[in-house]
Amino acid sequence: MPGLALSLGVGLSFSLQLVGQLRKPFIPIHHMEAHALTIRLTNEVEFPFLVLLISGGHCLLALVRGVADFLLLGKSLDIAPGDMLDKVARRLSLTKHPECAAMSGGKAIEHLAKQGNRLRFDLTPPMHRAKNCDFSFTGLQHAVNKIITQKEKEEGVEQGQVLASAADIAAAVQHTTACHLAKRTHRALLFCQQRGLLPSSNTALVVSGGVASNFYIRKALELVTNATQCALLCPPPRLCTDNGVMVAWNGIERLRAGVGILHDTEGVRYEPKCPLGVDISKEVGEAAIKVPQLKMKI
Repeated sequence: MPGLALSLGVGLSFSLQLVGQLRKPFIPIHHMEAHALTIRLTNEVEFPFLVLLISGGHCLLALVRGVADFLLLGKSLDIAPGDMLDKVARRLSLTKHPECAAMSGGKAIEHLAKQGNRLRFDLTPPMHRAKNCDFSFTGLQHAVNKIITQKEKEEGVEQGQVLASAADIAAAVQHTTACHLAKRTHRALLFCQQRGLLPSSNTALVVSGGVASNFYIRKALELVTNATQCALLCPPPRLCTDNGVMVAWNGIERLRAGVGILHDTEGVRYEPKCPLGVDISKEVGEAAIKVPQLKMKI
């Protein structure tokens, strides 16, 4: 159950009191597991399937083999994509842009990027030489910050004011993020297909988390699923971001499967940093799968 320790502590003490009063079993839930299984509430999806979880706090690729049976293929080595996009939006002062004032950072980047030319700035995709499924976003953030500082000098704009080139910068960072996510996901699909970890037909890639609502990123992932004969599935936006429904559904899944149901809550504790499943990312890196170049025409 990864998350903020204080919030987890409050939630756990309330839950334990409630199950004690009602004499019900207690089902601990892993936050990321809940995100991964949400799709089975809205769509008929059989195990196994691949899941890409992308949000402001998380970024990982995992093979879902069953309720509480996960293989972790890769994760972000630093920050999450949503966090990086929010930081870029803040550095671009997009709250001062008339069209973006009421939007979150990620939404503002997506909105402005539609008006921009991504080719005006050359951003190198992160970790392009590493043949694994891990992610990294801090290098990209620093590269964008350098460009913004440079453009402020060129345009004679003070920090805190909106640049004339803001839309082009937004388009470039969004495209580079989309390509990075797409390439890692493509490698994960190829790895699973080569190892016989995914079925040869009706293969599904599930994309969830707040960043999954970015349509440009979805389009990039669609190019990958088309190239690998997969179905791309996303829960509806209201179930993509953190929500109580996904936790309740995860409880139902575990109850039905008879997995992790506690009748004795003695010694139950929360874990703010709790890894998901069995980490096989080293094995994925050792396979060093070369991903075919896709034309990212989005």
